[in-house]
Amino acid sequence: MPLVRIDLARGKTEHYRHTIGEVIYDAMVATLNVPANDRFQIIAEHADNDFIIDRTYLGIERTDDVIVIQVTLNAGRTVELKRAFYKAVADGLHERLEIRREDVFISLIEVVKENWSFGNGEAQYA
Repeated sequence: MPLVRIDLARGKTEHYRHTIGEVIYDAMVATLNVPANDRFQIIAEHADNDFIIDRTYLGIERTDDVIVIQVTLNAGRTVELKRAFYKAVADGLHERLEIRREDVFISLIEVVKENWSFGNGEAQYA
């Protein structure tokens, strides 16, 4: 069960935000072996002074349209799968919304399965 947080600058349309979620979910299913219907996403917009992103870290030129994607997921995927996911998200956002690949920032947080509760106060994967 990946939990996806999507952070972006305030002022984007509902269609724009929804499409970002679709692209990320499709990429997870295609590259990270996430099962169908396993979609949990939180999208948050931020004012300029609450969304501080370095414009040139690692020589990558970022704009005001940068998107920060944080995915919490079960540990165990290979570096190759992760790279495929990063590329699928950046390419998908570029193709569907014309978002610059340089403006797609992704962070994966890996946890062990017993760190999830899907409801009822239970650890379903433990």
